[in-house]
Amino acid sequence: MQRKAYVPGVAALLAALLTGCTGGPGPSGDTTDSKPGDTGTSAPAAHPGKYRTLPEPCRQLDRGTLDKMLPGIKELPEGDQRDKAYEGAATVTYDTDRRVGCRWKDDGTDASHRLLIDFERVVSYDNTVSDDTEAGQVFASKRLAAHLPEPAPGGTSSGSSSSSSSASPSAGASKKDKGTGKGGKKGGSASESASVDASASTSASASGDDAQSADLRPRVLQGLGDEAFLDDQLSASASTGGHRTVTVVFRTSNVIVTIEYEEQSGPAVMAPDSKEMQDRAQELAVKLAGRLSE
Repeated sequence: MQRKAYVPGVAALLAALLTGCTGGPGPSGDTTDSKPGDTGTSAPAAHPGKYRTLPEPCRQLDRGTLDKMLPGIKELPEGDQRDKAYEGAATVTYDTDRRVGCRWKDDGTDASHRLLIDFERVVSYDNTVSDDTEAGQVFASKRLAAHLPEPAPGGTSSGSSSSSSSASPSAGASKKDKGTGKGGKKGGSASESASVDASASTSASASGDDAQSADLRPRVLQGLGDEAFLDDQLSASASTGGHRTVTVVFRTSNVIVTIEYEEQSGPAVMAPDSKEMQDRAQELAVKLAGRLSE
């Protein structure tokens, strides 16, 4: 009788040991095998970005800045028409918590200008990736899409535009030579000049102009936000004059700011000056970066 009572006890002990070895369901019912070093707690979420809101874009530029970048506004008659030009027009976006922008324009007698500022707040939907990291990846894709040229040997990638205007891409074949005119003594005949201008219309970009100094080529900028770059593109023809677009993009934490500054000159006017436009666009970028940091 004692032997029969002992066997069920041994069986129960063996069953308990076997249950512990097979890693049966715990108190929560989870049957997943535990990983070495797993404490049962999830990794902490990545830090959110510095910015939770975006500024009102059409209120970021004072009239002095607009007068410098859009000189044609001052040619408008005083009153509602000029006031409306100073106010700008908000760009249409589907989520103003994530993206906002504003546009201004002028149509002067010698040239017309267009200006856009755009603010994009990047948010990561991956708890293991911070907003700043996600914004850095978005910025990198924009920089890659700009196809910035490699820095010239001995050149600088600084945001400084200290080179003289004579080295500007406006001094290249994409503009009309001031000396070309009656008699064509300095630049050949008028027909030859028109032919040169027409040939320059095929994607005459700032990055491809040999007359453009290294300081004015599209490049990475230093000292602006967390990271920044500048692009400069020129197209020109004998019939439409010159059209230049200078773009400055910079990132501060999880906000990416884009400035697009365009100038269209008439056929009888030199192509827009690269140095002047770059200086204006960079000056505006510095102001916006300072406001974001306030």
